[in-house]
Amino acid sequence: MEGNFTLSIIKPRAVQKGFIIPILEKCHEAGFRISAMKLVQLTKKQVAGFYKEHEGKSFFESLVEFMSSDRVVVILFEKDNAVADFRKLIGATDPSEAAPGTIRNLYAESKEKNAVHGSDSDESALRESDFFFSKMERF
Repeated sequence: MEGNFTLSIIKPRAVQKGFIIPILEKCHEAGFRISAMKLVQLTKKQVAGFYKEHEGKSFFESLVEFMSSDRVVVILFEKDNAVADFRKLIGATDPSEAAPGTIRNLYAESKEKNAVHGSDSDESALRESDFFFSKMERF
């Protein structure tokens, strides 16, 4: 599975604004296949656990507040070279720095309230997929 999957989260503001389908369409057009997907409301404790590597950073508390503020869509995507290709598709964290046509450029409000999360490595993809999906749900 390594190298062939990545985890994404369509964040609360993008869900609220109805961007789920356009984001999924961009992913489909880029060759990503959905392995697992669910709509969830995360608790502050779950968000803090998921983003624990950022604990203590200046943005951590606001990230926890934002990610637990409403429902999110969690998706496990499959594709060769999934992590790198997905990072390219979503663009820079700050939408003003994201390349034109990338998901964050098109659908994010700000660096803090960007539209999607994407795994940053194969190791993160595995850890993150284990956080959200059982082995039965994945494949």
